[in-house]
Amino acid sequence: MSDKGALDGLRILDFTFAWAGPYATELLAFMGAEVIKVESKKRLDHSRTISLTTTQVFTGTEQSPVYNDLNLNKLCVRLNLKEPKAIKIAMEIAKGCDVVIQNMRPGVMDRLGLGYEAIRDVRPDVIYVSSSARGAIGPEKNYIGYAPSFGALSGLSHITGYPDTAPAMLMGEIDLISATTSAFTILSALHHRQKTGEGQHIDLSSSESISVLMGEVFMDYAMNDRIQNRNGNRDEIMAPHNSYRCKEDGWVTIAVGSEDEWKALCNAIGKSELIEDAKFSDAYNRWNNQEELDLIINEWTFKYSHKEAMEILQNVGVAAVPYFNSKDLFTDPHLKEREFSCEVEHPVIGKRIVVNPPWKFSDTPAKIHRHGPLLGEHNEHVFCELLGMSKEEIKKLEEDEVIY
Repeated sequence: MSDKGALDGLRILDFTFAWAGPYATELLAFMGAEVIKVESKKRLDHSRTISLTTTQVFTGTEQSPVYNDLNLNKLCVRLNLKEPKAIKIAMEIAKGCDVVIQNMRPGVMDRLGLGYEAIRDVRPDVIYVSSSARGAIGPEKNYIGYAPSFGALSGLSHITGYPDTAPAMLMGEIDLISATTSAFTILSALHHRQKTGEGQHIDLSSSESISVLMGEVFMDYAMNDRIQNRNGNRDEIMAPHNSYRCKEDGWVTIAVGSEDEWKALCNAIGKSELIEDAKFSDAYNRWNNQEELDLIINEWTFKYSHKEAMEILQNVGVAAVPYFNSKDLFTDPHLKEREFSCEVEHPVIGKRIVVNPPWKFSDTPAKIHRHGPLLGEHNEHVFCELLGMSKEEIKKLEEDEVIY
């Protein structure tokens, strides 16, 4: 097994901020890519100071665990992109980069002189990712967006929630889906470049990256003129299919998808007579009578903790999983065996338990080897070692607030 990651030798210039951009490059950094993140005191990645999803506010620029968790393994330089000299330096970095990624509003990077066409002039085979709310073309291209608007515009919010409540406000998970899509498009473009030598410009719409996950909803409208609505935890076909209250404010989700699973559930909860009950005799009848069925199941689950209910049902072949809080996740035996998390030492906020890469590679392991970068922590490495600038030049540029 090699110590090098699958993307060892790949260099990425990262102009992203918040969640949807940085998580994309973090996934690639897990696989060994060298990611150079650009920030400045005039334009910090705002996750350094505030987390819109968790409503946390952080003091200083190095106190944010959220920023750390989204930027593991990365390098960081300070460049004030309002200054022409900073743009020239960014272009010099871009010359040596395989990938450039940004998630500003369409048009911003072009006006700065750092758009795709400008970068392609100095790096013809560059893979350039522009991630935005609605994409770079179309009548809604200038929409400003964060996760809740991505979720709403995609349609996913509308079908998420309970029938008698408003659509769910989907938050950080939406950003992470968009980011994962960006990472996938980069890998696809790298594969294409390996075969053809061609780079490309990837115009990614965050809301569309969510819409593609619910194709059956759009097909239902196109083919049947039917607009799907919110169904809580219930399924279109399976029943029982819901979340059930347990002891100590726990919850367990249960899904039955076959007759064998139904019989196993009935026997496990001590209700074998339900197997012969006409109201529950087949999947269709169970679906039509699921409110009554849910009450019966809930009488049983309430006698057990969420983990006890899971173990009883899983042992007889019924799909059942508890709702885990953070402590449950980090102490779960399965996730511990999978090395779900690890500890990283941050020079300011100390030891942090962070989530490991979710995939295992046999020959090129994906791993975390460094905390999220301090602001401008790698100025000297990038400007001196990669670009050949002198320390005197750097000092003068700092005085002029170019490196700022």
